[in-house]
Amino acid sequence: MITPYGHLTYCSNIHPGEKWADHFRSLQENIPYIRQQLAPGQPFGLGLRVANEASIELSKPEILLEFKSWLAENDVYVFVINGFPYGGFHNTVVKDDVHTPDWTTEDRLEYTIRLFNILAELLPEDMHGGVSTPPLSYRLWWKSDNDIYQATRTATQHVLQLLDKLISIEEETGKLLHLDIEPEPDGLLDNISDFITWYNETLIPEGTIYLSGKHGFEPGHAREVILRHIQLCYDICHAAVGYEDPEELLETLNANGIKVGRIQVSSALKVNFSNEKEIKLRAIGTFNEPVYLHQVVARNADHTLTHYPDLTEALADWGEDQEEWRVHFHVPLFINSYGVLESTQGDIVKTLALHCKTPFSSFLEVETYTWGVLPEDMQKPIGESIVREIEWVKKILSYE
Repeated sequence: MITPYGHLTYCSNIHPGEKWADHFRSLQENIPYIRQQLAPGQPFGLGLRVANEASIELSKPEILLEFKSWLAENDVYVFVINGFPYGGFHNTVVKDDVHTPDWTTEDRLEYTIRLFNILAELLPEDMHGGVSTPPLSYRLWWKSDNDIYQATRTATQHVLQLLDKLISIEEETGKLLHLDIEPEPDGLLDNISDFITWYNETLIPEGTIYLSGKHGFEPGHAREVILRHIQLCYDICHAAVGYEDPEELLETLNANGIKVGRIQVSSALKVNFSNEKEIKLRAIGTFNEPVYLHQVVARNADHTLTHYPDLTEALADWGEDQEEWRVHFHVPLFINSYGVLESTQGDIVKTLALHCKTPFSSFLEVETYTWGVLPEDMQKPIGESIVREIEWVKKILSYE
């Protein structure tokens, strides 16, 4: 939906369906109710998730035409696509496979190109649009610094090939599309600070060489093109898990001219170990489920950070010198506390306050996808949950 602070939507990765027919059925069952509750009589924007198998099916002209017709009939528009999870995301063990295939592979490149071709067809004429994507690769797959270096170089070259496609789409259709790279704990780009470093020290230099060789662009023009088409997916949950300060991040992004393609409005779990330590350990243990990665970043008494690849490892290694945990678990936005546990809701409030003061993206996308693996007393019907999430964001934006 359209707000004074940008287009506000939610990501359809909450709805199951790796095959397009299954996912489309979920959209047909849920979107009319959600739209009626949130934007009656108004256009409703959708953050679409399209799995690899679904992207192949949706690329067929007759199937794409059917979907476009349904969008028009229901006054729904698509302006962002979630291209992070490639394969199964529901009713299966995801864990680090959410990064598979990564940007070192042709498969990731080809999948993302398909998504952009679909988005170019769906995007309204007067809008730009983005596809989100993983942070190049999963760092723990690479055993040495040299392995990480080579993986980063290979991934960057594939991103530049994708950039070439985006340049062509804009030349042919006039539509500006951007790749929104999403830093995540234990990714090659673990946090937004890593993203900025990679952008300046790898993407810009290699992209300048690539665009100069292929298109004859001067360095200044090459930089402008890269900044235009390669942007940041600012996931508030991920930034909070890394203890990153939103005000400092935005100042650095602005100083470097790096754009934010979308803000993913999401919340993590937080454990303050100043008291009731054993009770809190048992409480956070109830969130240790087998489907998704729940990376943990612990802040120690000496202010250093300890990273754990999943909640299981953190629980096994907990020590008295750990003052706080941030846990990558996309919990509901509108809940600030879970018994003795807390959420990083405060980071959402702070980030959106900065956005209201000086908007830094055109798109806000709610991304709470863990409803099905939450403890039973927190589970509600999906449609009602999505409506409640977006209503809470609207209240924080304070435009009604």
